Formats: sequence, C-alpha cells, structure tokens
Amino acid sequence: MEGMQAALTIAGSDPSGGAGIQADLKTFHQFGVYGEAVLTLLTVQNTRRVSRVEVMPPDLVLEQLEAILEDIPPQAMKTGALGGRAVVEALAARLSTVAIPLVIDPVMISKHGSPLLGKDDAASLRRELLPHAALATPNVLEAALLSGREIATTADARDAARAIHGLGPRAVLVKGGHLEGDAVDILYDGSGFHEFTAPRTPTQHTHGTGCTYSAAITASLSLGLPLLEAVSLAKRFITAAIQKNPGLGGGQGPVNHFVAVY
Repeated sequence: MEGMQAALTIAGSDPSGGAGIQADLKTFHQFGVYGEAVLTLLTVQNTRRVSRVEVMPPDLVLEQLEAILEDIPPQAMKTGALGGRAVVEALAARLSTVAIPLVIDPVMISKHGSPLLGKDDAASLRRELLPHAALATPNVLEAALLSGREIATTADARDAARAIHGLGPRAVLVKGGHLEGDAVDILYDGSGFHEFTAPRTPTQHTHGTGCTYSAAITASLSLGLPLLEAVSLAKRFITAAIQKNPGLGGGQGPVNHFVAVY
C-alpha cells in the first residue's frame, strides 16, 4: 500500500449511493486509488426522487479541504455538485493556489430534474472556477447552459466544447448521452477534437453516470495517465457500468461500480 495514489472528490452526498461522493469513492476504490471526500451539500434522495438539498457553509467546505491538503494531498481531484455561488467562489479562490489537476463536473441538475445550481451560481462557476480546470465534463444540457448555444448534434457539441474551452479550462469533454444514436463524447483540448463512442444501452438505470465517469477520469489522472488515455479508460468503465447495472431501486437506478477496469 506504500506509495498509493490519492484522489479527492469535492461534491454532494447521495444517501442512496448512486451518485455524488458515494459514487466517486466507489469508483476511486475500483481503480485502486485512495479516495478522499469534501462534502459540499446533503441531499435527501433515492432512485425515485430528490426531496431536500442542504448546502454546507463555505467555511466548513474549506476547512475540510485544508485538512486534506495539509496531510494527504491528492494527485488529482474533481468537483461535483457545489450547491451555490458562495461555495463556488470560496473553492475557486483556494483552488487557484493548488497545483493539482482539477476535473470539474459542472453538476447543475439532478437526474430527477431538481436544480442543484441556480443561474447566478452557474455564472460564478463559469467565471471563477472553470479557468482552474484541467478538464471540464459537462453533459449536453450543462454544455448548452455554459456555452449559451443549443446542442442537437455532435457538430453542435464540438462548437460548445470550443466555446467552453474559451472560458479557461485546458480541456473540455462534452458528454453526448442526451443526444440521439450512439453515446458520442467530444473532447477538445485546444488543439484538436477527439471522439469517444459507445453503443447506447436501453436502460433507465443511469443514476450517477456523470459522477462516476468524471471520477474514473480523476482516478486515472491520479495514476499518471495522459488525458486521452484517462478519458478512454473511463469511457470503457462507465459504458460497462451502465450495461451491467444491478437493476436496483424502483426508479432511475445506479450503475455497477464493481465492473472491471480495463
């Protein structure tokens, strides 16, 4: 265990275990990475509903982060649901001084359609936090909000990725799960585009896919993989996790975090 790499998630809690820090920590473990977590918000949710969201005070979020950085600093980290502008701005100020690869999953809406980030909060994320990202991983809906343009095709996703890249992140991965046809994700790194394609799995059990995908990328980066290899490995992992979902819950159930990493 000596020399094990560490990865950090800064995100919300899902008591049903399918998304948020629970999904992230399961993913880190599956990749053989020591997982750490800073809690930004609490939710009351399951596979059927979200009924309550409570955001942590910004100072408490920062105190958690400081405790980690002073003792077991990670090799890579990610953000998920942040809950509000105060937390976004506090994290942006602190992370601007930390030389650790940061993956930003700009979670704005839960799988059940509940808002997790308001319009003003999203503007702060665009302005304050995105410039510090090694990679941003918006889905189509989030990419449309961040780029200010409609996305209906992979060509639109390319345009949105380029526009979001202009906001400051070193690379942008627009996830195409909400588009028709195969699940095509578009990565733009400032010099060119790369596509990652997988067949679409007809299932409602996709709760936590964005969290798990970005966590898999973060874990891969913490292990020293280059970005393209990290995204490719994570894409294979999330595809298998969806295909082999355990069928839990009466609504939009979780993916399978026990699938092999290959």
